[in-house]
Amino acid sequence: MPALVLVGAQWGDEGKGKATDLLGGSVDYVVRYQGGNNAGHTVVIGDQKYALHLLPSGILSPNVVPVIGNGVVIDPGVLLSELQGLNDRGIDTSKLLISGNAHLITPYHRTLDKVTERFLGKRRIGTTGRGIGPAYADKINRVGIRVQDLFDESILRQKIEAALHDKNQLLVKLYNRRAIPADLVLEEYLGYADKIKPYLADTTLVLDEALKAGKVVLLEGGQGTLLDVDHGTYPFVTSSNPTSGGACTGSGIGPTKIDRVIGILKAYTTRVGSGPFPTELLDADGEALRRIGGERGVTTGRDRRCGWFDAVIARYATRVNGLTDFFLTKLDVLTGWEQIPVCVAYEIDGQRVEELPYNQSDFHHAKPIYENLPGWSEDISKAKTFADLPKNAQAYVKALEEMSGAPISAIGVGPGRTETIEINSFL
Repeated sequence: MPALVLVGAQWGDEGKGKATDLLGGSVDYVVRYQGGNNAGHTVVIGDQKYALHLLPSGILSPNVVPVIGNGVVIDPGVLLSELQGLNDRGIDTSKLLISGNAHLITPYHRTLDKVTERFLGKRRIGTTGRGIGPAYADKINRVGIRVQDLFDESILRQKIEAALHDKNQLLVKLYNRRAIPADLVLEEYLGYADKIKPYLADTTLVLDEALKAGKVVLLEGGQGTLLDVDHGTYPFVTSSNPTSGGACTGSGIGPTKIDRVIGILKAYTTRVGSGPFPTELLDADGEALRRIGGERGVTTGRDRRCGWFDAVIARYATRVNGLTDFFLTKLDVLTGWEQIPVCVAYEIDGQRVEELPYNQSDFHHAKPIYENLPGWSEDISKAKTFADLPKNAQAYVKALEEMSGAPISAIGVGPGRTETIEINSFL
């Protein structure tokens, strides 16, 4: 059975957690393949809301094996706290598997993340301050600490001391901060070893054997396409690859084993942090989208910037991810608008542009070209089939599908697990 990839098709926060949870009854493994606790997924089951930051959303499905792949950076304190929080609510987390090759976030990564962002001032990127970027930087510089290092005190000590030799110089002499004692970091991280060891696994081997046995594997990214370090709005991006290509490197599954790539697409557009956002609304409509949609970051707690749907971005996501399907979320939030603008192209230096410009300066100056689609006032949260939707809501979905370049196979009409219309099966 081939693997499926689930990716955000905008700037993240599209509702990937709900999509993963919806598929939870049909898949056997859910793999988080990149990012860290800078991503937040919200899943609503009945009257219970679960905010997941590092754990795969599939951990809420009792028959799913959740996996944290090698491409993830893990803050062990956050991981154990999140596991404990779920255990306290009666969720079984014992099936979790963690790659020994995943890298660890340390206190010095978090400190550097915060002081560097503060130092940038007006040029700040909008990082979450959780040490994600510095941890990935150490990984690329080949001075990172991996989960497997927790079980060899000698290696762990060497790596921490080597890392802090340079980083403490930077903290003290450039940023006027206190040096971080290596022994304190070592003591803290050795204390995580016994708690993490039960979850440790050769996850690439486990996933390969699962696929050979006919199991269904769902690969889940954090963030979204426009936050990809290679394909996003650089430098206002994350430090990893949430696009579908990152699913292969971050999980150890080869590309020929992936059958479908599902893009999660919000019925309007949001983003958190700094960076260009052509359809951003700084008016009453933007505030209404924020209020009705509950647009506050799960991880950061920051209000999300809100704007109308951007078809240019959706087409770009289809192209760079090779999307086969879309899951359209939060259609219900648009109920009540008489007219709903949709960005179909940009104006850049007086020219109409229908594809995302590769030049950063052009994108910063892009002005949205809108087409207005008729809205609807009927409550759609009880709709079970596409035919149950008001005619104008149906027309809106069909227009977005045509503009985006891939079929919309499911529609979210409310935050709950059951408030979803499935048009075509993802399996």
